[in-house]
Amino acid sequence: MTDIAAILAGEVRSAARLMRDLDDRRPEALTSLKALFPHTGKGYIVGITGNPGAGKSTVVDALIGHYRAAGERVGVVCVDPTSPFSGGAILGDRIRMQRHALDDGVFIRSLATRGNLGGLSRSTFDVAHVLDAMGYQRILIETVGVGQDEVEVMKAAHTTVVVTVPGLGDDIQAIKSGLLEVAEVLVVNKSDREGADRTERDLLNMLDLRATGERKEVEIVRTIATRGMAEGSGITEMAAAIERHRERAWSGPTAEGRAIARAKFHLAELVRGLLADRAAKATAARGGLDEIAKAVVDRTSDPWTLAEQLLASHGV
Repeated sequence: MTDIAAILAGEVRSAARLMRDLDDRRPEALTSLKALFPHTGKGYIVGITGNPGAGKSTVVDALIGHYRAAGERVGVVCVDPTSPFSGGAILGDRIRMQRHALDDGVFIRSLATRGNLGGLSRSTFDVAHVLDAMGYQRILIETVGVGQDEVEVMKAAHTTVVVTVPGLGDDIQAIKSGLLEVAEVLVVNKSDREGADRTERDLLNMLDLRATGERKEVEIVRTIATRGMAEGSGITEMAAAIERHRERAWSGPTAEGRAIARAKFHLAELVRGLLADRAAKATAARGGLDEIAKAVVDRTSDPWTLAEQLLASHGV
């Protein structure tokens, strides 16, 4: 079993080993995670999402620098596409944010989506809990960049930051991606590009149509994240907007409701994952999916009955 005391003391090697085992779905890792859970609840999770090419990684890199300058420890979960060869993350933590690699106050972990939709990996929650237990005050989750399906990040994070850029060549790019519905802070990155004014205006117009009616609570911030912490980068302003939302989300009158919503989503994801695991075992016990699919093709059985039988065989 993992050395729980070592992880609680911030021991990186033990934590990295546990994160790897959690991503591999090893049963003993889950036992360790259960032991760590009572020590969580102090880390603030910020989800960074948006369209591909918006500069999310650069924004995260600059935000790490801001929090480190304030003396806060930062944990980062980068969810990347899955390699078709290894099953691991195509882009790794060694490629991203290299200037923080030797900083003891920063822990960066890359995860592969492994087929999960919604921009998150199945083990994203688990890794975030480990970082929380280790004492990281800020936990940044950067999604894979698939665009329109990343609304799930809202349910995992305390604050969701949606990053967009001007000049995408589509006037309604920000409108059609359901991301606008989940944004609590909107960032127009690469705002030194032509079209930044129009992009901000389009976002303001679309916020007026939000069904929630919380238009005034969503801030729009311009950034040039490649400038890092330099004056005019907008990173300080973005961090301030996140902090203002934090005051409402974590300690305001809606804090308990938000916490319950996050817990509900986490439980639902765990149940779906357990069902998927059990269905996979049942499928293997019946000769694999190819064998079962052949029965459908031969019309000796129908897919609905077979799906019910697979679940029923494991008491679901």
